[in-house]
Amino acid sequence: GVFNIEGGCYAKCIGLKPTSEPEIYRAIRFGTVLENVVVDAASRAVDYSSSAITENTRASYPIEYIDNAQVPCVGPHPKNIILLTCDAFGVLPPVSKLNVEQTMYHFISGYTSKVAGTEVGVSEPEATFSACYGAAFLMWHPYKYAAMLAEKMAQHGTQAWLVNTGWSGGKYGVGQRMSLKVTRAIVDAIHSGELAGAPCVASPYFGLQVPTSCPGVSPDVLLPEHSWKDGPEFDRTLQSLAGRFIQNFSKYSCGTQYVGADMAERIVQGGPSLKQ
Repeated sequence: GVFNIEGGCYAKCIGLKPTSEPEIYRAIRFGTVLENVVVDAASRAVDYSSSAITENTRASYPIEYIDNAQVPCVGPHPKNIILLTCDAFGVLPPVSKLNVEQTMYHFISGYTSKVAGTEVGVSEPEATFSACYGAAFLMWHPYKYAAMLAEKMAQHGTQAWLVNTGWSGGKYGVGQRMSLKVTRAIVDAIHSGELAGAPCVASPYFGLQVPTSCPGVSPDVLLPEHSWKDGPEFDRTLQSLAGRFIQNFSKYSCGTQYVGADMAERIVQGGPSLKQ
């Protein structure tokens, strides 16, 4: 099954408000560790709106502090797997339904973005990739882990999703960050099974199956091309991101020897294409 070995949560808290993120706000109390936040020396009140030190302000709290936590943190084999990404280019959908090949490809890619305020010297969004979301800790070739994941998914009938918590309506600095409310609505619809039956359309270049309806989420948010004012710029940005994925994945071309030619071909098929 699945389990949590950390015993807590590590949340970004810049701009934290009780109205927008009540669970996290309530979890911050005695026993929570705050990092990079500005605190009034007299009242000890925290200014969550301040980025005087960095935008990368954090809160670490025990798992028992968050509402509805399952303690002990163990569960059965999952029916859904959610791969998280933060796309600062604003072109990936907030949620995509993945087939097995796409799951392996995006698991290996481990894509996210560096943005200003969270990385020293970063002023524009940068694509960054970490194989299997933990490249520094891998002992085997990433293809090996992806093939193991696919085997487990087939064994337990598991569906995978790519959930993007990044930007909508434009890239970082132009669009808006996906709200926690939107992300939670998506995750709830995944767990309830509603999203599994939603109609989907294929995204350009990446070929991801993008749901066109989700309770609590605007259709314009679900389909990022609808929220951009400049359609041609959206297409160029999406194509550029697809190119970055392909360039990054070229480093794994030796993976055939670890999983065989057939599996290696399936993994590559899960990636984007620059042809439309």
